[in-house]
Amino acid sequence: MLALLLALAAAQADKAASMLGATDLDPARVLPPPPAPGSAQARAELAELRTRQASRTAQQKDAAERTGETKNATIFAGVLGPRFDLARLPATARLLAIVRATEKEAIDRGKDHFARQRPWIVDPSLTPCKLGKEPLSSYPSGHATNAYAMAAVLAQLVPAKAPALMARAAEYAETRITCEQHWRSDLTAGEAFGLLLAERLMAKPAFRAVFTQAQVELAAAGIR
Repeated sequence: MLALLLALAAAQADKAASMLGATDLDPARVLPPPPAPGSAQARAELAELRTRQASRTAQQKDAAERTGETKNATIFAGVLGPRFDLARLPATARLLAIVRATEKEAIDRGKDHFARQRPWIVDPSLTPCKLGKEPLSSYPSGHATNAYAMAAVLAQLVPAKAPALMARAAEYAETRITCEQHWRSDLTAGEAFGLLLAERLMAKPAFRAVFTQAQVELAAAGIR
């Protein structure tokens, strides 16, 4: 039975489609450009990554890499408790899958527009968790955007947990610094864009309809 529920949840996620097009929310129009190469801010961000590399332990690096491999709302299970099981919460799973699909489409547009170099391209002495296949895709951070967008939506579903949800989003985003996959301003931009994305989604009647279903579902599950 559990396997069937998991399969149904996965199918819902696969069917989710973005609800915001380029005319609704364009990263190139709402985000400032990243720091110019060689600027004081760019040098400071590189110094931060070098410092993190010198201070992190192997265990911290491994933990950050494992965390970054999860790109769905299960990253908030520790905040919302064991009843937050998306396999048993189909409306909530669908809602958050829409957030993820919308974030992915929008962020890809932003990454293509800004084409910022990943840290390990600028400084080959850095040892990131992974050497990605897209060296010009650093800004903004998709992980940060996704985490903050989901946290913002969940915070409206479970207001009592809002501070903890936002703190978890920040903690999750920080793994991208530990892993040396992103610059600090990539995360800052991701936070701002994720919050804006959630706000724009909440203004969409189709999204609000699914949101209401998730609200009822979570209340019935005792997630408050």
